[in-house]
Amino acid sequence: MKCPKCGSEMQIDEHRRYALQMCYNCGYIEGRMADVKKKETNFAHLKNLNMNEAIAFISAGLDIKSKKVAQWLDDEFEK
Repeated sequence: MKCPKCGSEMQIDEHRRYALQMCYNCGYIEGRMADVKKKETNFAHLKNLNMNEAIAFISAGLDIKSKKVAQWLDDEFEK
């Protein structure tokens, strides 16, 4: 299923009482209203993401493995 907000592939989030489709790229959750009119830059969007969402956003945008991005971010934060 494609996300109505950003167009990326949505994942099943099974950490809730019942499974929902969720987009790890923009944070959209199935059943919530998508504010499609709101446009922001990638940098502004990235500032509002947590670590897992940021890794998914960067890896999807650059088409690289999320494991490599996570390792790179961990190395940068340890310095």
